[in-house]
Amino acid sequence: MTCKQLGGACDHAFHAETFEDMAAQSQQHGREMWQQGDADHMKAMQDMQVLMTDPKALQAWMEEKKRLFDALPED
Repeated sequence: MTCKQLGGACDHAFHAETFEDMAAQSQQHGREMWQQGDADHMKAMQDMQVLMTDPKALQAWMEEKKRLFDALPED
C-alpha cells in the first residue's frame, strides 16, 4: 500500500505481511516526514488527529484500511 492509501500524502510504498506491520511502517514514515517539516504530510497528520477524536470514526477508518490491505494480491 502507499502512503496515500493509508491516509498520507505521497506515493511511498510499504510492503508487509500483516496490516499491523504496514501501519507501523506508515507511522514511522509519518514521523520522518514530520521531522523533515513536510507540509503535505503535516496536513495529513492533522486530518488524522481530527479523526482520532471520534473513536467510532477511527474504528471505521481502520477497518476500511485493513479491508483494503486484505484485498491486495500478495507480492
